[in-house]
Amino acid sequence: MAVPWLEISTNSHFPTVDSALDDGLLAAGGDLSPTRLINAYQCGIFPWFNQSDPILWWSPDPRLILFTDKIKISPSLKKTIRTTSITITVDQAFADVMTACAAPRHSKTGETDSGTWIHPDMIESYTALHQQGFAHSLECWHDGNLIGGLYGVAIGKVFFGESMFSTLRDSSKIALVALCQQLERWGFPIIDCQVYSHHLASLGAEEVPRSDFINYLNQYCLHPLSQQHWQLDADLPLAS
Repeated sequence: MAVPWLEISTNSHFPTVDSALDDGLLAAGGDLSPTRLINAYQCGIFPWFNQSDPILWWSPDPRLILFTDKIKISPSLKKTIRTTSITITVDQAFADVMTACAAPRHSKTGETDSGTWIHPDMIESYTALHQQGFAHSLECWHDGNLIGGLYGVAIGKVFFGESMFSTLRDSSKIALVALCQQLERWGFPIIDCQVYSHHLASLGAEEVPRSDFINYLNQYCLHPLSQQHWQLDADLPLAS
């Protein structure tokens, strides 16, 4: 079954998410303009494609989300947070975080994930969103080096997580904990984690029906769009 092809125009609307294929593929084509990306996230849709492929748009069912007040912090992670010399900043190295997320990764089985879906076109488009105040990054630093972090898009009171990386044990987990603590203070109830992963599930993320996720978006994306760079509260643990 073919999916609809979107024209390169802001007037080319997405199909309804309930028309997505079983694997979540909804549409192809279009562009990665800020207007298109913001509209996609508001509708529960995100881009995911290899550099050699056309732009592919997805809306999987179920959807993996993390309630910001339900993140699971294991005893060992709590100890690390208490004793680590890692510091956290926000919106200080967005392009560097995206580039690090795009780097090849080695799994426990020795296989390498090329990470090709975060390619130069994606980095350029999300950097433009960052410059407009919609995309944000959290950075983990140790001895002046960037050793972990994450990035995503904020619309209204929803944070749409895109990717994270870690070159020092637990650094991306620490970034996620800091993000949840800050977002909870700001009244953001959920982080969109897109599709299931054991790593995120171990931190408290849970699958919900796509219809429930869309209801959350209809409720929380109605708040005024945030168009500013963020700062962590000074009293937040690990904030710098």
